[in-house]
Amino acid sequence: MSVENVRPVQSNCLLEVCVDSVAGLECAIEGGADRIELCSSLELGGLTPSAGFMQTAAHISPVPVYALNRPRSGDFVYSVLELDLIERDIEQARAAGLDGVVIGVSLPDLRLDIGALTRLKTAAKGLDCTLHRAFDLVPDFDVALEQAITLGFSRILSSGGALSAEQGLAMLRHLCKRSSGRISIMPGGGVGALNVPQFMALDGIKEVHGSCSSPSEAVHAKVTALGFASESSKHTDASKVRALKAALLVPSSD
Repeated sequence: MSVENVRPVQSNCLLEVCVDSVAGLECAIEGGADRIELCSSLELGGLTPSAGFMQTAAHISPVPVYALNRPRSGDFVYSVLELDLIERDIEQARAAGLDGVVIGVSLPDLRLDIGALTRLKTAAKGLDCTLHRAFDLVPDFDVALEQAITLGFSRILSSGGALSAEQGLAMLRHLCKRSSGRISIMPGGGVGALNVPQFMALDGIKEVHGSCSSPSEAVHAKVTALGFASESSKHTDASKVRALKAALLVPSSD
């Protein structure tokens, strides 16, 4: 089926799927994703996608597309030159016609870098903004939550500071209660069809984030041997996207 002919199905909770390839983008659309987070190198937690990938996604996606802005792996403490680079990548997202960006910057002590985030929010004016999992590193979640609200972020992508959103369920519940609808808390990190009801049960959850991935088929041995592919690489699985989307469909009480 051509992705141009795929139309999103309405559900009670929005599904965002992160993808790092054109094939993954097509699978996310086919499976019924409501929004796409575009990136590269998901095996590293996601890095900034190329300008060409942004343009392709904007051209073929029937649903909103946001670009992750993370210039390298590792922490989220960025130099002046790296912040300049992130600003230019935000402009590439705007030029491509994307709907939003996903950003996050830490201070060396892991608190949110309010100065840098203010600068990037200004650069992203007109684009919707998600605060990514740099939030999960902060020493005080209540302080960081209020800072994110003050900065004007639409949502926080979070695992509740744990290795997975399921393990961080108690913190996610606390964040939802404290935010009182002032910002969306979007669970991410190991979210799938089997455990998503736990997050939907939290008061205020209206969107979830998942990779919906499966192990990739083996490539030619020489490709892996020369370091061009990882033996544990994964790909977006349309059936997992479809299953997660189905789990979000709650029968109407009407």
